[in-house]
Amino acid sequence: MLDYIIVGSGLAGISFAETLVQHGKTFVVFENNSQNSSRVAGGLYNPVILKRFSEVWDAPRQVAKAEEFYAQIEAKLRVQFDFKLPIYRKFFSIEEQNNWFAASDKPNLAPYLSTQLVHTSYASIDSPYGYGEVLHTGYMDTDVFLDSYRLYLKGLDCLIESEFHYEELETLEDGIRYGTLQAHHIVFAEGFGMHTNPYFSYLPLDGTKGELFVIKAPELDIDVIINTSVFILPLGNHLFKVGATYHWEDKTNTPTEAGKQELVDRLKEIIHCDFEIVEHLAGVRPTVRDRRPLLGTHPTYKNLHILNGMGTRGVLLAPMMAFDLFQYIEEGKTLDTTIDINRYSRMHISN
Repeated sequence: MLDYIIVGSGLAGISFAETLVQHGKTFVVFENNSQNSSRVAGGLYNPVILKRFSEVWDAPRQVAKAEEFYAQIEAKLRVQFDFKLPIYRKFFSIEEQNNWFAASDKPNLAPYLSTQLVHTSYASIDSPYGYGEVLHTGYMDTDVFLDSYRLYLKGLDCLIESEFHYEELETLEDGIRYGTLQAHHIVFAEGFGMHTNPYFSYLPLDGTKGELFVIKAPELDIDVIINTSVFILPLGNHLFKVGATYHWEDKTNTPTEAGKQELVDRLKEIIHCDFEIVEHLAGVRPTVRDRRPLLGTHPTYKNLHILNGMGTRGVLLAPMMAFDLFQYIEEGKTLDTTIDINRYSRMHISN
Protein backbone atom coordinates (compact mmCIF):
# COMPACT_ATOMS: atom_id res chain seq x y z
CA MET A 1 0.00 0.00 0.00
CA LEU A 2 1.38 3.39 -1.03
CA ASP A 3 1.55 6.32 1.32
CA TYR A 4 0.27 8.81 -1.28
CA ILE A 5 -1.19 9.34 -4.71
CA ILE A 6 -0.61 12.84 -6.11
CA VAL A 7 -2.77 14.14 -8.95
CA GLY A 8 -0.95 16.85 -10.92
CA SER A 9 2.73 17.49 -11.57
CA GLY A 10 2.95 21.25 -11.80
CA LEU A 11 4.84 23.32 -9.23
CA ALA A 12 2.53 22.28 -6.39
CA GLY A 13 2.45 18.56 -7.19
CA ILE A 14 6.19 18.30 -7.71
CA SER A 15 6.90 20.24 -4.54
CA PHE A 16 4.76 17.79 -2.61
CA ALA A 17 6.42 14.83 -4.33
CA GLU A 18 9.88 16.08 -3.38
CA THR A 19 8.69 16.62 0.20
CA LEU A 20 7.61 12.98 0.25
CA VAL A 21 10.97 11.87 -1.16
CA GLN A 22 12.78 13.79 1.57
CA HIS A 23 10.68 12.04 4.22
CA GLY A 24 10.97 8.53 2.79
CA LYS A 25 7.33 8.15 1.74
CA THR A 26 6.06 6.00 -1.13
CA PHE A 27 3.90 7.58 -3.83
CA VAL A 28 2.91 7.88 -7.47
CA VAL A 29 2.13 11.04 -9.43
CA PHE A 30 -0.58 11.27 -12.09
CA GLU A 31 -0.01 13.73 -14.92
CA ASN A 32 -2.11 14.15 -18.02
CA ASN A 33 -0.79 17.61 -19.03
CA SER A 34 -4.29 19.09 -18.92
CA GLN A 35 -3.06 22.31 -17.28
CA ASN A 36 -0.09 24.42 -18.34
CA SER A 37 0.01 27.40 -15.97
CA SER A 38 3.27 26.22 -14.37
CA ARG A 39 4.94 26.05 -17.77
CA VAL A 40 3.54 29.31 -19.10
CA ALA A 41 4.38 31.18 -15.90
CA GLY A 42 6.98 33.91 -16.09
CA GLY A 43 8.81 32.08 -13.32
CA LEU A 44 9.74 35.29 -11.49
CA TYR A 45 9.90 35.30 -7.74
CA ASN A 46 10.15 38.23 -5.37
CA PRO A 47 8.94 38.86 -1.80
CA VAL A 48 7.35 42.24 -2.52
CA ILE A 49 4.12 43.34 -4.19
CA LEU A 50 5.65 46.02 -6.39
CA LYS A 51 2.43 47.69 -7.43
CA ARG A 52 1.83 48.82 -3.84
CA PHE A 53 5.32 48.38 -2.32
CA SER A 54 3.92 45.95 0.23
CA GLU A 55 5.14 42.67 1.69
CA VAL A 56 4.06 39.29 0.40
CA TRP A 57 2.26 37.22 3.03
CA ASP A 58 4.74 35.23 5.19
CA ALA A 59 7.59 36.32 2.92
CA PRO A 60 10.57 35.42 5.18
CA ARG A 61 9.48 31.80 5.52
CA GLN A 62 8.62 31.52 1.83
CA VAL A 63 12.01 32.86 0.76
CA ALA A 64 14.01 30.71 3.18
CA LYS A 65 12.14 27.52 2.28
CA ALA A 66 12.25 28.08 -1.48
CA GLU A 67 15.97 28.89 -1.56
CA GLU A 68 16.85 25.73 0.37
CA PHE A 69 14.33 23.53 -1.45
CA TYR A 70 15.36 24.41 -5.01
CA ALA A 71 19.07 24.30 -4.20
CA GLN A 72 18.64 20.73 -2.94
CA ILE A 73 16.84 19.67 -6.11
CA GLU A 74 19.41 21.34 -8.37
CA ALA A 75 22.20 19.50 -6.57
CA LYS A 76 20.37 16.17 -6.72
CA LEU A 77 19.39 16.41 -10.39
CA ARG A 78 22.60 18.19 -11.44
CA VAL A 79 20.69 20.79 -13.40
CA GLN A 80 20.21 24.53 -13.03
CA PHE A 81 16.75 26.03 -13.21
CA ASP A 82 16.95 28.69 -10.47
CA PHE A 83 18.63 31.90 -11.66
CA LYS A 84 19.31 34.64 -9.14
CA LEU A 85 18.71 37.99 -10.80
CA PRO A 86 17.93 41.40 -9.34
CA ILE A 87 14.54 42.91 -10.09
CA TYR A 88 14.71 46.63 -10.81
CA ARG A 89 11.48 48.54 -10.31
CA LYS A 90 11.53 51.48 -12.68
CA PHE A 91 10.40 54.77 -11.13
CA PHE A 92 8.24 57.19 -13.07
CA SER A 93 8.31 60.12 -10.62
CA ILE A 94 9.90 61.60 -7.51
CA GLU A 95 6.73 60.55 -5.68
CA GLU A 96 7.38 56.90 -6.52
CA GLN A 97 10.92 57.23 -5.22
CA ASN A 98 9.59 58.67 -1.97
CA ASN A 99 7.04 55.85 -1.63
CA TRP A 100 9.84 53.33 -2.14
CA PHE A 101 11.97 54.84 0.64
CA ALA A 102 8.96 55.01 2.96
CA ALA A 103 8.33 51.32 2.33
CA SER A 104 11.99 50.40 2.83
CA ASP A 105 11.82 51.89 6.34
CA LYS A 106 9.21 49.33 7.39
CA PRO A 107 10.77 46.41 9.33
CA ASN A 108 8.99 43.76 7.27
CA LEU A 109 10.16 45.24 3.97
CA ALA A 110 13.65 46.44 4.89
CA PRO A 111 15.33 43.07 4.04
CA TYR A 112 13.91 43.17 0.51
CA LEU A 113 14.11 46.79 -0.67
CA SER A 114 17.51 48.33 -1.28
CA THR A 115 17.85 51.92 -0.10
CA GLN A 116 20.39 52.70 -2.83
CA LEU A 117 18.80 54.11 -5.96
CA VAL A 118 20.08 52.53 -9.15
CA HIS A 119 20.91 54.89 -12.00
CA THR A 120 22.31 52.39 -14.48
CA SER A 121 21.64 53.43 -18.04
CA TYR A 122 20.30 50.69 -20.30
CA ALA A 123 20.18 50.98 -24.07
CA SER A 124 16.66 51.61 -25.41
CA ILE A 125 15.17 52.38 -21.97
CA ASP A 126 14.70 55.90 -20.61
CA SER A 127 14.89 56.04 -16.82
CA PRO A 128 15.37 59.63 -15.58
CA TYR A 129 14.14 58.70 -12.08
CA GLY A 130 16.22 55.53 -11.80
CA TYR A 131 15.27 52.18 -10.32
CA GLY A 132 14.72 50.54 -6.97
CA GLU A 133 16.37 47.14 -6.47
CA VAL A 134 14.41 44.29 -4.93
CA LEU A 135 16.54 41.74 -3.06
CA HIS A 136 16.15 37.93 -2.85
CA THR A 137 14.76 37.76 -6.37
CA GLY A 138 15.24 35.81 -9.57
CA TYR A 139 13.42 33.51 -11.91
CA MET A 140 12.89 29.81 -12.41
CA ASP A 141 13.08 28.14 -15.80
CA THR A 142 9.88 26.21 -15.18
CA ASP A 143 10.29 24.07 -18.30
CA VAL A 144 13.68 22.81 -17.14
CA PHE A 145 12.39 22.29 -13.60
CA LEU A 146 9.29 20.35 -14.62
CA ASP A 147 10.96 18.28 -17.34
CA SER A 148 13.97 17.32 -15.23
CA TYR A 149 11.89 16.41 -12.19
CA ARG A 150 9.40 14.38 -14.20
CA LEU A 151 12.35 12.48 -15.68
CA TYR A 152 13.53 11.86 -12.13
CA LEU A 153 10.07 10.55 -11.19
CA LYS A 154 10.13 8.23 -14.21
CA GLY A 155 13.43 6.88 -12.99
CA LEU A 156 11.81 6.13 -9.65
CA ASP A 157 8.88 4.51 -11.50
CA CYS A 158 6.59 7.00 -9.75
CA LEU A 159 5.08 8.88 -12.73
CA ILE A 160 1.83 7.76 -14.34
CA GLU A 161 1.20 9.67 -17.56
CA SER A 162 -2.52 9.21 -17.99
CA GLU A 163 -5.72 10.98 -17.10
CA PHE A 164 -7.07 10.56 -13.60
CA HIS A 165 -10.72 9.40 -13.60
CA TYR A 166 -12.47 10.61 -10.46
CA GLU A 167 -15.32 8.12 -10.82
CA GLU A 168 -12.84 5.27 -10.33
CA LEU A 169 -11.69 6.55 -6.93
CA GLU A 170 -12.97 4.54 -3.97
CA THR A 171 -12.72 5.71 -0.38
CA LEU A 172 -11.75 3.07 2.18
CA GLU A 173 -11.74 3.08 5.94
CA ASP A 174 -7.97 3.55 6.08
CA GLY A 175 -7.25 5.11 2.69
CA ILE A 176 -8.31 5.07 -0.95
CA ARG A 177 -8.29 2.70 -3.92
CA TYR A 178 -7.83 3.64 -7.55
CA GLY A 179 -7.79 0.70 -9.92
CA THR A 180 -5.02 -1.60 -8.71
CA LEU A 181 -3.50 1.16 -6.56
CA GLN A 182 -4.16 1.60 -2.86
CA ALA A 183 -2.84 4.45 -0.77
CA HIS A 184 -3.33 5.98 2.64
CA HIS A 185 -3.83 9.46 1.17
CA ILE A 186 -4.48 11.24 -2.11
CA VAL A 187 -3.44 14.85 -2.72
CA PHE A 188 -5.04 16.80 -5.55
CA ALA A 189 -2.68 19.45 -6.99
CA GLU A 190 -4.43 20.10 -10.29
CA GLY A 191 -4.31 23.87 -10.59
CA PHE A 192 -7.26 25.26 -12.51
CA GLY A 193 -8.23 21.67 -13.38
CA MET A 194 -9.74 21.49 -9.90
CA HIS A 195 -13.02 22.69 -11.44
CA THR A 196 -13.65 19.19 -12.80
CA ASN A 197 -12.85 17.55 -9.46
CA PRO A 198 -16.17 16.50 -7.87
CA TYR A 199 -14.66 16.49 -4.38
CA PHE A 200 -13.23 20.02 -4.32
CA SER A 201 -15.02 21.92 -7.08
CA TYR A 202 -17.07 23.78 -4.44
CA LEU A 203 -13.98 25.81 -3.54
CA PRO A 204 -13.75 29.34 -5.04
CA LEU A 205 -10.83 28.87 -7.41
CA ASP A 206 -11.43 31.75 -9.81
CA GLY A 207 -8.58 31.36 -12.25
CA THR A 208 -6.89 34.32 -13.91
CA LYS A 209 -5.73 34.08 -17.50
CA GLY A 210 -2.26 35.39 -18.17
CA GLU A 211 -0.55 35.97 -21.49
CA LEU A 212 3.12 36.62 -22.14
CA PHE A 213 5.51 36.43 -25.01
CA VAL A 214 9.14 36.01 -25.88
CA ILE A 215 10.65 38.75 -28.03
CA LYS A 216 13.90 39.17 -29.88
CA ALA A 217 15.35 42.66 -29.48
CA PRO A 218 19.02 42.98 -30.56
CA GLU A 219 19.18 46.63 -29.46
CA LEU A 220 17.92 45.95 -25.94
CA ASP A 221 20.74 45.20 -23.50
CA ILE A 222 19.74 44.44 -19.90
CA ASP A 223 21.21 41.98 -17.41
CA VAL A 224 18.50 42.35 -14.75
CA ILE A 225 14.73 41.92 -14.63
CA ILE A 226 12.99 45.24 -15.30
CA ASN A 227 9.57 45.58 -13.69
CA THR A 228 7.05 48.29 -14.49
CA SER A 229 3.56 47.73 -15.90
CA VAL A 230 5.11 44.56 -17.37
CA PHE A 231 8.26 42.63 -16.59
CA ILE A 232 11.14 42.21 -19.04
CA LEU A 233 13.29 39.18 -18.32
CA PRO A 234 16.58 38.61 -20.21
CA LEU A 235 16.97 35.04 -21.50
CA GLY A 236 20.20 35.48 -23.48
CA ASN A 237 20.88 35.69 -27.23
CA HIS A 238 18.84 38.92 -27.45
CA LEU A 239 15.72 37.07 -26.27
CA PHE A 240 13.47 38.46 -23.53
CA LYS A 241 10.34 37.19 -21.81
CA VAL A 242 7.66 39.88 -21.42
CA GLY A 243 4.50 39.64 -19.35
CA ALA A 244 1.97 39.46 -18.16
CA THR A 245 -1.71 40.19 -18.62
CA TYR A 246 -4.54 39.54 -16.16
CA HIS A 247 -7.97 38.58 -17.47
CA TRP A 248 -10.74 37.13 -15.31
CA GLU A 249 -13.42 36.13 -17.84
CA ASP A 250 -11.57 34.04 -20.43
CA LYS A 251 -10.56 30.67 -18.91
CA THR A 252 -8.84 29.18 -21.97
CA ASN A 253 -5.16 28.55 -22.67
CA THR A 254 -5.44 30.19 -26.09
CA PRO A 255 -3.34 33.32 -26.79
CA THR A 256 -5.46 36.26 -27.94
CA GLU A 257 -4.90 39.21 -30.21
CA ALA A 258 -6.18 41.52 -27.45
CA GLY A 259 -3.65 40.12 -24.98
CA LYS A 260 -0.87 40.48 -27.52
CA GLN A 261 -1.80 44.10 -28.25
CA GLU A 262 -1.98 44.93 -24.54
CA LEU A 263 1.55 43.64 -24.00
CA VAL A 264 2.87 45.36 -27.12
CA ASP A 265 1.40 48.70 -26.03
CA ARG A 266 2.83 48.41 -22.52
CA LEU A 267 6.22 47.31 -23.80
CA LYS A 268 6.45 50.25 -26.18
CA GLU A 269 5.96 52.57 -23.21
CA ILE A 270 9.19 51.20 -21.72
CA ILE A 271 11.58 50.34 -24.54
CA HIS A 272 12.45 52.37 -27.61
CA CYS A 273 13.74 49.82 -30.08
CA ASP A 274 12.42 47.35 -32.60
CA PHE A 275 11.48 43.87 -31.44
CA GLU A 276 10.10 40.69 -32.94
CA ILE A 277 7.60 38.45 -31.16
CA VAL A 278 9.07 34.95 -31.23
CA GLU A 279 6.50 33.12 -29.11
CA HIS A 280 3.10 34.01 -27.61
CA LEU A 281 1.84 31.93 -24.67
CA ALA A 282 -1.22 31.83 -22.41
CA GLY A 283 -2.38 29.91 -19.34
CA VAL A 284 -4.86 30.12 -16.49
CA ARG A 285 -3.36 30.78 -13.06
CA PRO A 286 -5.04 29.01 -10.12
CA THR A 287 -6.05 32.14 -8.21
CA VAL A 288 -8.38 32.45 -5.22
CA ARG A 289 -10.66 35.32 -4.20
CA ASP A 290 -8.84 36.05 -0.96
CA ARG A 291 -5.40 35.57 -2.56
CA ARG A 292 -4.49 32.68 -0.28
CA PRO A 293 -3.73 29.08 -1.23
CA LEU A 294 -6.16 26.22 -0.72
CA LEU A 295 -4.82 23.53 1.62
CA GLY A 296 -6.51 20.94 3.73
CA THR A 297 -8.68 17.85 3.91
CA HIS A 298 -12.10 17.17 2.43
CA PRO A 299 -14.85 17.79 5.02
CA THR A 300 -16.27 14.27 4.56
CA TYR A 301 -13.46 12.09 3.19
CA LYS A 302 -10.51 12.29 5.56
CA ASN A 303 -7.97 10.76 3.20
CA LEU A 304 -8.58 13.26 0.39
CA HIS A 305 -6.49 16.42 0.47
CA ILE A 306 -5.89 19.47 -1.66
CA LEU A 307 -2.85 21.60 -2.52
CA ASN A 308 -3.89 24.41 -4.83
CA GLY A 309 -4.44 28.13 -5.31
CA MET A 310 -0.80 29.25 -5.59
CA GLY A 311 -1.86 32.00 -8.00
CA THR A 312 0.85 34.20 -9.45
CA ARG A 313 3.44 33.32 -6.79
CA GLY A 314 3.69 29.57 -7.18
CA VAL A 315 7.49 29.51 -7.40
CA LEU A 316 7.84 30.99 -3.92
CA LEU A 317 4.74 29.47 -2.36
CA ALA A 318 4.80 25.86 -3.52
CA PRO A 319 7.71 24.50 -1.40
CA MET A 320 6.38 26.02 1.83
CA MET A 321 2.78 25.02 1.16
CA ALA A 322 3.80 21.45 0.31
CA PHE A 323 5.73 21.21 3.58
CA ASP A 324 2.85 22.68 5.59
CA LEU A 325 0.37 20.22 4.08
CA PHE A 326 2.73 17.32 4.75
CA GLN A 327 3.09 18.28 8.40
CA TYR A 328 -0.67 18.75 8.67
CA ILE A 329 -1.38 15.25 7.33
CA GLU A 330 1.48 13.36 8.96
CA GLU A 331 1.92 15.17 12.25
CA GLY A 332 -1.44 16.85 12.82
CA LYS A 333 0.10 20.31 12.74
CA THR A 334 -2.58 22.99 12.44
CA LEU A 335 -2.76 24.89 9.17
CA ASP A 336 -2.83 28.67 9.15
CA THR A 337 -6.52 29.57 9.13
CA THR A 338 -6.00 31.86 6.13
CA ILE A 339 -4.97 28.92 3.91
CA ASP A 340 -7.06 26.12 5.43
CA ILE A 341 -10.02 25.22 3.19
CA ASN A 342 -12.17 25.12 6.33
CA ARG A 343 -12.59 28.84 5.78
CA TYR A 344 -14.97 27.85 2.96
CA SER A 345 -16.85 25.14 4.86
CA ARG A 346 -20.17 26.91 4.36
CA MET A 347 -19.75 26.65 0.60
CA HIS A 348 -19.43 22.87 0.90
CA ILE A 349 -22.59 22.65 3.00
CA SER A 350 -24.53 24.76 0.50
CA ASN A 351 -23.45 22.41 -2.28
